[in-house]
Amino acid sequence: MTISTAPLADATQMTSPLAADRQAVLDRCVARVAETSRVIGLRNPRVGRADLSWDYCDPFDWVISFYAGQLWLAYQFSGNPALANLARARQADLRLVLDTVAGQDHDLGFIFSLNCVADWKLTGHEASRALALRAAEALRARFNCAGHYIQAWNAAGPERPERAAFVAGRIIADTMQNLALLYWAHAETGNPDFKAVADSHAETTRKTLVRDDGTSFHTYVFDPVSGAPLRGETHQGYAHDSCWSRGQAWLIHGFALCYQTTGNADYLATARRLASAAEVLLGDDAVPLWDFRLPAGEPQHLDSSAGAVMSAGLFILADVTTGEESLHWRALAERLLDGLVKNCDLTQTQGALGLLSGGAANVPRGSYDTMLPYGDYYYMEALMRSLGHRRFGW
Repeated sequence: MTISTAPLADATQMTSPLAADRQAVLDRCVARVAETSRVIGLRNPRVGRADLSWDYCDPFDWVISFYAGQLWLAYQFSGNPALANLARARQADLRLVLDTVAGQDHDLGFIFSLNCVADWKLTGHEASRALALRAAEALRARFNCAGHYIQAWNAAGPERPERAAFVAGRIIADTMQNLALLYWAHAETGNPDFKAVADSHAETTRKTLVRDDGTSFHTYVFDPVSGAPLRGETHQGYAHDSCWSRGQAWLIHGFALCYQTTGNADYLATARRLASAAEVLLGDDAVPLWDFRLPAGEPQHLDSSAGAVMSAGLFILADVTTGEESLHWRALAERLLDGLVKNCDLTQTQGALGLLSGGAANVPRGSYDTMLPYGDYYYMEALMRSLGHRRFGW
């Protein structure tokens, strides 16, 4: 199929001073992605280095498509077929994922929605649609019928029994973002099983990961045989009873998107509860801490990626609500986005290959204050949503 060189952006024109400022930042992001594509080539950024260059992904890393997602977003504005071709060329990596069962986990949605589904939606590329449908089938196959959840991670083989014990029967907050692939597959094929699995996992998540006060666990553990719910835990947060900010953000974005897709009122109610709790926990901060319930004596690392994900999710929540409530969520989304622009934006920093500083990849493992490709992707998404754009891979 021939790719059009005409820009594909679909926002209503906005002329306010705030919109003009947001457009200027977005223009810099688009220019940065186009510029860095000549350096990055077909590699996939994984985490930033101190000199603002990138370390790159191994073949089965869960973040392999976030830079491709940025390329597709940039393509919408430039119409530059070189950006589309660079994103599509990465699909060779995705075929390897589909051909390697051990390389597949719950992050198939991140991996295929941001590249193959985006390609299909923007250009009608049939091969990309076929890859995304294969990925949706693989994601659906991870469903545990006893516990009504999608298994998050894989065991690492008999040589690591402790890993097998850790991952068994475990869901995580991040999976809510991956459900979009299943909902898309349902819309494409009419097969009700895709939607049934997504709905079932979302309902299980709503009942287990989301606490009564609107905060969240990062993970929840079930008996892998009976499906009985056992306990909530964390993997990347400060403690089991704390609230990892990026996990809270994944859930806000995920439930708002699920409501937008399905119209299920329970999803909207859950997104509201999560957003209300996050607003209280955020306090006066412009950029979230990596965990919302850090003791005062602990290192107060920021997580710009949590702010970007949360801002994008709150814009969705503003879109699906009305009146004063919609204005409230939009104001909170703008506040978070403004915090990123003022405190973390790298688009005017010469030599930086990414868009945002201040990301916390995994604080317990010592990875923080860095660039992150998912922070960069959601930064662009939040900027676009703030300006009224609606074309995304989700």
